[in-house]
Amino acid sequence: MAKPRRASTQAPHLDPVHHGTLRPGTPDLLVDDADLEGLAFADLDVPLLSLGGASLDGCALTGVVAAEADWRSTQLRETTFERLNVPVMRAPRGVWRDVVLTGARLGSVEAYETAWQSVHFVGCKLSFVNLRGAELLDVAFTDCVVEELDLLSTSARRVAFRGTRIGRLNLQQARLEHVDLRGCELEELDGLDGLRGVTVSPAQLDLLAPLLARDKGLKVEGD
Repeated sequence: MAKPRRASTQAPHLDPVHHGTLRPGTPDLLVDDADLEGLAFADLDVPLLSLGGASLDGCALTGVVAAEADWRSTQLRETTFERLNVPVMRAPRGVWRDVVLTGARLGSVEAYETAWQSVHFVGCKLSFVNLRGAELLDVAFTDCVVEELDLLSTSARRVAFRGTRIGRLNLQQARLEHVDLRGCELEELDGLDGLRGVTVSPAQLDLLAPLLARDKGLKVEGD
């Protein structure tokens, strides 16, 4: 009798974002509770990018710089960001679907209790990302640097890190399924019990072995 085939790790399902003809947008439209569709914003430098409660559908933001951003409960759909530069971003309880960020430079990102679906970070540098209690489905980090990623109590399915370095990863109480760390250079890890549902490479498993032994109180000694 043939052995049952083991299920392979599923990659994120990322829907490409294609913009048609976009109308030019002006900075005065980027305000709280705005309802924006089919607009392009380029080369803006503002002290505060405040979009709390706003809805952006089919928009493109290129070369936008802000000292801080307030995106509380913001809804993003089929929206792209290129070279977004924001040292402080407050974006909790938002809904992002079909969003691509390319070449972004983000400092502290408070994105707890968010819902992300088909979100792709490409060539981005992020300092601290707080995704506590978030719902992640089909999310990818490609060629990124993330100094600290906090996934405490996060639910994540089909999430991948490709060519990405993470300084510190917190998986405490996380619920993970098809989370692929094989393309990730990981330096520190908190929450070994949260590794259930994670795929690692043989080389990564060797690096994790001392952490696993210490967590379970095992002594590893020579003969």
